[in-house]
Amino acid sequence: MPGILYIVPTPIGNLEDITLRALRVLKVVELIAAEDTRHTQHLLAHFGIKTALTSYHDHNERGKARTLVERLKSGASIALVSDAGTPAISDPGYRIVVDAIEAGIQVVPLPGASALTTALCASGLPTDRFFFEGFLPAKAQERKAKLQSLRGEAATLVFYEAPHRLLDSLAEMLEIFGDREISVARELTKVHEEFRRGKLSEVVRALADRDIKGEIVIMVHGASGEAQVSDEELHGTIRQLAGNGMGVKEIAELLGERYGLAKKEVYKLALDLKATKHAK
Repeated sequence: MPGILYIVPTPIGNLEDITLRALRVLKVVELIAAEDTRHTQHLLAHFGIKTALTSYHDHNERGKARTLVERLKSGASIALVSDAGTPAISDPGYRIVVDAIEAGIQVVPLPGASALTTALCASGLPTDRFFFEGFLPAKAQERKAKLQSLRGEAATLVFYEAPHRLLDSLAEMLEIFGDREISVARELTKVHEEFRRGKLSEVVRALADRDIKGEIVIMVHGASGEAQVSDEELHGTIRQLAGNGMGVKEIAELLGERYGLAKKEVYKLALDLKATKHAK
């Protein structure tokens, strides 16, 4: 009989968040496939678990998945873990799950810790529908293109982000999405757990001078159809974008789609404001 592949979530910070079932499975399987064996060894040592470890990470995932499936076929049961949270959710795991299913291996998922759901349920944003994007691209041009593609999504948007890119990503979200409600969660379940909630502009100001550290989840209110914008806000946004070097045609395209306005009208307004500025 083939073995079973168990998908085992591990704590995202607080070690008390591991389940009794997860501990039992980690003890009884023949092998634990871990994203970082050194990291997982600390967890196992804390709970007195002596099961053998093998590495399974982004750089060896395809080849190692085949090797592990062969072990499963021979009757060994394996637990798959990542450094924190649920494997295969913005972590290694997808390849071995697919290969195991194709090989007729039973795949058993355990419920448990996930930064996605932990952050979302306390965000204060709608949770009936959400769109999980995971990590945004590291390069600014690609990141902006991805955000542009999500501008009309009505569900709450959820992203993971690295601390050194947080402020750049938030500034680009403000430029592309407008001043929506947002929640930024940092260091979930840890001693310095923090939520910043409010308008995008408010959160950007609050974090501007901070030395940001830790794991971060960004949640943004979805698009609400045609956004209502005051003349004062619209004029201010046009001036800001023009001051950043954006052309009149680009401004008309961006704000027309963002606020549901006729692009010709925004174009004319941007030209008028530009002419007024030069006349002064």
